[in-house]
Amino acid sequence: MVITTAVTASPDAGSTAGSTTVALAGRAARDCLTRAGLSPAAVGVLVNVGVYRESNTFEPALAAMVQKEAGISLDYLADPAPAFSFDLMNGACGVLAAVQVGQSLLDTGSTERLLITAADVHPGGDARRDPDYPYADLAGAWLLQRGADPGSGFGPVRHYAPEGPVGAEGYLDTARMGSGGRSLITVRREPGHGARRSALAATAVADYAREFGLDLARTLVIGPPAADAGEAEWEGEGEPHTAAPVLGYLRALDAGRPRDCDRLLFVSVGAGPTVVCASYTPEGW
Repeated sequence: MVITTAVTASPDAGSTAGSTTVALAGRAARDCLTRAGLSPAAVGVLVNVGVYRESNTFEPALAAMVQKEAGISLDYLADPAPAFSFDLMNGACGVLAAVQVGQSLLDTGSTERLLITAADVHPGGDARRDPDYPYADLAGAWLLQRGADPGSGFGPVRHYAPEGPVGAEGYLDTARMGSGGRSLITVRREPGHGARRSALAATAVADYAREFGLDLARTLVIGPPAADAGEAEWEGEGEPHTAAPVLGYLRALDAGRPRDCDRLLFVSVGAGPTVVCASYTPEGW
């Protein structure tokens, strides 16, 4: 299974009205299909993995609204091939979890193409107005399909989680927020949480490389910054969240293939902390 196209979408720089998760994810989905030269009817399954949403929206499934925004299978007469969409919630690891689902769907012939969308937007509609909110308003999309080269595409997806308490969480404090709860959320991180996430990620990468015989000297790792790196690698407001793997992949492509590098390794770290790893070899590498 290979990435056919990848895009990201951010709120318009000059806009003061903020954005919505559906609008950003829908724009990323449309741009993804346009770059691939495909119509919306080419998508058989859409998986949406965003976490933070304007007005703390949880129902109905946002995937159905993103599907509508992207124009996928809206007319049974014009587009007789049906499309299926659903939300998959797994925090910052959502994109790679969707890749694992996509591998099964494509391997069994359930669909020819799968579109993954990831979008996070401040519950108040604009992360730029809240300096205490850690995440960026950002969307990303991957269009996936079976590759022609058996040596290319994603390898196995593996999940890693240590025993112990959760070091970070986002929740609605309804007792304190009252009528403002639709536009607020509490994000709590314990001291040292970043260092624990980094340590778990390093252990997971080593375990993955050992299990699947990866030479890390020839592997480009695409993952979160080190605990002491801050947000220097991201020019936006806040840090990327669920769309981070898409952004990292695009930056890796823009930078060009490093010398003696023959594959990528995606590493996503969730708040649990949990880590998900998946190797990837682009077509033509």
